Amino acid sequence: MRWGILGFIIGIAVGIIFPLSIPVEFARYTAVMILAVLDSIIGAARSDVENSYNATVFFSSLVTNMIIAALITFIGDKLSLDLYLAVLVAFTIRILNNLSIVRYSLIKKFVDSRTIKQHAQDEAESQK
Repeated sequence: MRWGILGFIIGIAVGIIFPLSIPVEFARYTAVMILAVLDSIIGAARSDVENSYNATVFFSSLVTNMIIAALITFIGDKLSLDLYLAVLVAFTIRILNNLSIVRYSLIKKFVDSRTIKQHAQDEAESQK
């Protein structure tokens, strides 16, 4: 999971240092691909917090999300429909849902560890 975050940060830095101009006709594809990648990374973070992370599942979801998102966008372009908007909404909802689960899990772990530490300190003081 840490490697995924590190890779994401390095990718952003490289993108800032070496800006790349994307043609307008590929803007939709770029947008859905970026959200597909973010969805996979946030999903991996959720799995890591839940102690169920699997690299094979991460990479397969990354590739599958990108292919399906591009395919839906392509079909929408051929039908003159803005189907990419549906993909953007779906990925955004998934990202926000996974982020809320990650946030809740981290807060719960933090609060539980503080409660356990406080309880241990209280017990140690009561035994004196």
